Amino acid sequence: MPSGTTKNEKGFELTYKNDGVYLTVYKAVDFFNKVSESEVLNTIRRKKIKNYYANIISETVRKSEGIPVKIAEAQEEEKIDSTVDVIVSDDKMAAYVILTPPEAGGSPPTQDAVVQALKSKGVVWGLDENRIKELVENPVYNVQIQVAAGVPPVNGKNGEVRFLFDINKERKPTIMEDGTVNYKEMNLVENVVKGQKLAELIPPVPGKNGKNVVGTELKAIDGRRAFIPRGRNVVLSDDGNELYAAIDGQLMYVDGKINVFPTFEVPANVDNSTGNIKFIGNVIVRGNVLSGFEIEAGGNIEVDGVVEAAILKAGGDIIIRRGMHGNGKGVLIAGNDIVSKYIESATVQAQNDIKCEAIMHCDVKCGNKLELSGRKGLLVGGIARVGKLVELKYLGSQMSTVTVVEVGVDPNLRERLKFLKGEIPIIEENLLKANQAIALLNKLKQTGELSMEKRELLAKSTRTRFINESKLQEYKKEVEEIEEKLQHGANGRIRVQGSVYPGVRVAIGKSMMYIKEEAHYCTLYSDGADIRIGPY
Repeated sequence: MPSGTTKNEKGFELTYKNDGVYLTVYKAVDFFNKVSESEVLNTIRRKKIKNYYANIISETVRKSEGIPVKIAEAQEEEKIDSTVDVIVSDDKMAAYVILTPPEAGGSPPTQDAVVQALKSKGVVWGLDENRIKELVENPVYNVQIQVAAGVPPVNGKNGEVRFLFDINKERKPTIMEDGTVNYKEMNLVENVVKGQKLAELIPPVPGKNGKNVVGTELKAIDGRRAFIPRGRNVVLSDDGNELYAAIDGQLMYVDGKINVFPTFEVPANVDNSTGNIKFIGNVIVRGNVLSGFEIEAGGNIEVDGVVEAAILKAGGDIIIRRGMHGNGKGVLIAGNDIVSKYIESATVQAQNDIKCEAIMHCDVKCGNKLELSGRKGLLVGGIARVGKLVELKYLGSQMSTVTVVEVGVDPNLRERLKFLKGEIPIIEENLLKANQAIALLNKLKQTGELSMEKRELLAKSTRTRFINESKLQEYKKEVEEIEEKLQHGANGRIRVQGSVYPGVRVAIGKSMMYIKEEAHYCTLYSDGADIRIGPY
């Protein structure tokens, strides 16, 4: 009979001899390595040993002397093929195999055997064929080896809103290039224009489904579509993916919504806490505007309090409910009307009307009508240039304060005329120089070939002459038009409900008059080349 030995890593071995089958149990080095009777019996059954002596096996295991003990009569050792045990993880996302070694000439593991063992446990997806092939070709026994893996689902990503502005904008002063801090430029207002894109959607990303090793599809969660937080005066695109400003105004992110407000309101004073204000719409100031600060509005400016030596520029009206003390530095410029209780020591310019109770020591330009009414109705000191009509109670003062009033033409036209008359002599001089240069170069050209430099000079002088001739003709024509308007401006009027005092100089159209005696309840108008004082 052939003989052989089956060794076991757990401390015992079976030996096939001609006279029987022997069991050797080795003494354990510690409690955890001690051989159990059940382990030995399981191995005996697996090897199909017939008619074994159970009582001898029990005694041999108990003694563990390391001496071979006969436990069965002589018999052929059964061939045992390699086996494949499959373990599937609890989440069914991985599968493992454990190979047992063949015994007594049994067959080694095959790829089909491994695959079939996996299928018997329901593992049909995510098999690593290369790993299985390698494991069969180079078997590793009694070790758990992963041979299949599932693919987990990948949840999608929710859509997002991309804001095209800083929703967490801080109110902070401007740092200048030299390192100093400008506390007047606080970057407080975010201006937007109608049609400007304010936000857009980033589309959601769909999820990717997964699958476990038993072939069950694992559903992923798709990303959810985001929605733009729409507030006031904004519009969505047709597909709802973009948000635009519906009006010009101030962009504000309030209560989680995007809004555009046509009016910017300052609840208190314009001072270091607000800095200068530049806004595309209307500005309302509930307090005062302190000296040195500026407000620039595309619409109207309304101030409930007092304006000090500040600068206010409005595309529409300027309304100052308690008046302005400009201290020689204040500036009011309006694209329409200016209304104030009083204005003192400031530069004032309105395209249309100015309405006040008193204007004192100011440089005033008014495109249409200057109306000084109320209890005082006073214009004293400085100069006022008014397009059509001045209505007031008192012009000048009993102290003969120098006061200049020009009426009957847009004050901007007078300044334009002054500019043109200053430019025309300069253009004429440049034209003369160009003509002289051209004449000289043409004379040289007749006597011989001009050098490249002189040809370029001739071309340049010719261009200069053409430009200056065109500009001179344009300026002279404009001068004629303005002078004609000035002549027609003789229709301008100054209506005095109270008194006009000496010290006042009046210009209506091209006519001029110095008031030498006090006059009452009268109208000043032009009569040809003279200014007359007639009844109110």
